[in-house]
Amino acid sequence: MVYDATDGLADILAKEHVTAYVGFDPTASSLHVGSLLPVLALKRLQDYGHSPIAVIGGGTGMIGDPSGKSQERVLLSADQVDANLAGIKTQLSQFLKFDAKTNPARIVNNADWLGIDLMSFLRDVGKHFTVNYMLQKESVSRRLESGDGISYTEFSYLLMQAYDFLQLFDEFGCTVQLGGSDQWGNITAGIDLIRKLRAKKAHGLVWPLMKTASGAKFGKTETGTIWLDPKRTSPFKFYQFWVNTDDRDVETYIKYFSDKAPSDIEETLRDEDARNRQRILAYELTELVHGKEQAARAAKASGFLFTESITLINVEDVLSIFDDAPSSDLPETELSSDGIGVVDLIARVGLAPSKSEARRLVQSGGVYVNNRRITDPQAKITRDMAIGGRVFVLRKGQKQNHLARLA
Repeated sequence: MVYDATDGLADILAKEHVTAYVGFDPTASSLHVGSLLPVLALKRLQDYGHSPIAVIGGGTGMIGDPSGKSQERVLLSADQVDANLAGIKTQLSQFLKFDAKTNPARIVNNADWLGIDLMSFLRDVGKHFTVNYMLQKESVSRRLESGDGISYTEFSYLLMQAYDFLQLFDEFGCTVQLGGSDQWGNITAGIDLIRKLRAKKAHGLVWPLMKTASGAKFGKTETGTIWLDPKRTSPFKFYQFWVNTDDRDVETYIKYFSDKAPSDIEETLRDEDARNRQRILAYELTELVHGKEQAARAAKASGFLFTESITLINVEDVLSIFDDAPSSDLPETELSSDGIGVVDLIARVGLAPSKSEARRLVQSGGVYVNNRRITDPQAKITRDMAIGGRVFVLRKGQKQNHLARLA
């Protein structure tokens, strides 16, 4: 997982107690799966006796880090940043021990020290960096090469992050900063500032940027970001994200994210059933983020998803699973005492353009209700067939899903 690190850091981590930090950008009130590696880096440091600091960028978050960005970020208001900070603090407490006796974790907000006045900042920080030095940093040079340019606001971000490192060094004896490989330039700027102003050596370690085997950005799906907040991404959808991992990515993800012993990880990877490896990955990470109960529930629901046992899944999970599928409200008055004809229902929700086409579709075996194939055009769909008494999952062919909600 080590993409790059400063000389001597490996020996220091093995022999000494260090304080290390990772920065988190408060652009939302929840972290997402792309934040898991930084969070786990802090968790693992603490597990091995080191002291982790999570720096919430309440100050820099109002500016925006240009690293890995092709265009200017939308700036956040102070109220937005405060709301996002509260959500992130709650989530980090799931992974870090803030009440540990010997090496407690800390959460700090860099807005507490970035209120420095401009003259002091230019005198104490800016004078130690040349423009040429800053232009050589990848986060700056890539933006300049893109043709869109970079504002002075984002250009200054590197100096602010370097100042963060200095403040943490002075306040908490923090000597290590961690991050993704796109942060290397910002990290080394902080190391240089500490060397120049305090004549001390600090360190940095970065891991590879996560990308899928197809080249897509990790953590993004067709329906959007996979959040750690169960209100934004349900535990079931979180589980399904990992279950649907590309076979080519499973080994990497297990090695990066699993907290199991190396021997156990190797045993998992020897399993020739790729689907089983995906399930193990999905269960472990869902348990890590959402707890055992939700992991077990998600695993059980996943096993029922493509079978007629879908009716046994909690209706809220079903609604979450298919929240991006087309849906229609079906007034209960349209279901007579003996139900609604399947042909009428398929035509009613638009899975077929007409009743005659719906009839042909049913007769050809192309219609499923709650994963049960319906081939009799005279069949009735009754209220007691609804999942949780509230919804029918209709399917045309193998992929075209539609939710009919009883209203």
